[in-house]
Amino acid sequence: MTIQRIQPGKRLSAAVVHGDTIYIAGQIAGDAATDVKGQTQQILKKFDDLLAAAGSSKSKLLSATIWLADMRYFDDMNSVWDAWMDPANPPARATVEARLAAPKYFVEIAGVAAK
Repeated sequence: MTIQRIQPGKRLSAAVVHGDTIYIAGQIAGDAATDVKGQTQQILKKFDDLLAAAGSSKSKLLSATIWLADMRYFDDMNSVWDAWMDPANPPARATVEARLAAPKYFVEIAGVAAK
């Protein structure tokens, strides 16, 4: 079975496809100057792009893990998530509070999808 690496870098690949499963690495916003809603929108745009590059879409998202720098951001993040997610195909999901790589990041999201 082949392994496809999407946007491979020195430390990690943005996504890895093995068989019919797509593993999306933790994604953060490219413009950390924005608020949690803006960061979530940027991250979910990355998800759309990575899933498309792997031949999939958000309707095939199986699971997502969301890390928030502060749970006070939960409602704001969810307002963007709910508008983006395919309501007919919600993934399994966990959301936790955690210290992220830098204080400028409010949210990080990783996921697993089917092809």
